[in-house]
Amino acid sequence: MYAITGITGKVGGVAARALLSEGQRVRAVVRNADKGRLWSELGCEVAIAEVEDAAALTRAFTDVTGVFILPPSNFDPKPGFPEARAVISAVRQALDATRPARVVCLSTIGAQALQSNLLSQRTLMEEALSTLPLAVAFLRPAWFMENVGWDIDRAREQGVISCFLQPLDKAMPMVATADVGRVAAELLRQDWSGKRVVELEGPDWVTQNEIASELAKALHRPVRAEAVPRESWGAIFRAQGMRDPIPRIQMLDGFNEGWIKFEGNGATLIKGNTSLLEVIQNLVG
Repeated sequence: MYAITGITGKVGGVAARALLSEGQRVRAVVRNADKGRLWSELGCEVAIAEVEDAAALTRAFTDVTGVFILPPSNFDPKPGFPEARAVISAVRQALDATRPARVVCLSTIGAQALQSNLLSQRTLMEEALSTLPLAVAFLRPAWFMENVGWDIDRAREQGVISCFLQPLDKAMPMVATADVGRVAAELLRQDWSGKRVVELEGPDWVTQNEIASELAKALHRPVRAEAVPRESWGAIFRAQGMRDPIPRIQMLDGFNEGWIKFEGNGATLIKGNTSLLEVIQNLVG
């Protein structure tokens, strides 16, 4: 039995379906019964648990071989990341109480960075779970290709995408969520001891200009990439409703300046097989 958190999202859903296709038993960890109905119909057990509820998570993780931890994303955290710390505390308590044979935790590229930024929420999770006497794998994917989805409407209507990753000709590792979920399922089936870091990227590094080019192919119209001036980021993010854009700006700086990167240094590097064009074609429809 494998307990999957975040199963209603793209990554968790792919991981669960991959395990089910191999004849494995899956326990879907969901916030409410409505979210679990589909997974029950697919043959999963369903466990109801908020990710901040240590007792509920303990029940969900009891008598399973492996657990996939997919922390909720928070793009506008309060100072000091209290929301992430509440989740981390609950997850750690539940894993310590149940002691599954294997844990796979979705982390991120750059989790080893010392500078504070939006991704530091995953750094805190790694630090907390690393102290457990369990076999834990931290899966660190690159920038998600699916983030292109935010650019499609403007690309279709105006032939432009606004780019915060800069310069426009700088190639960066990216990966499809389908590959992240697939690799997570594969890791849950493997045997290892202690802590391991698995870094995951797509088949090719990608520039913002190349994203524009692939969108042009999919939309059958010219599309160009346009760099958003850094001095305007704060105002843009606040206009979108963010209370504190600083962590997000720090994250973007990390990618652009190169200190959010793969660690190497003993980590396992895996290449996915889903191309950017495939992802864009699925997003465009």
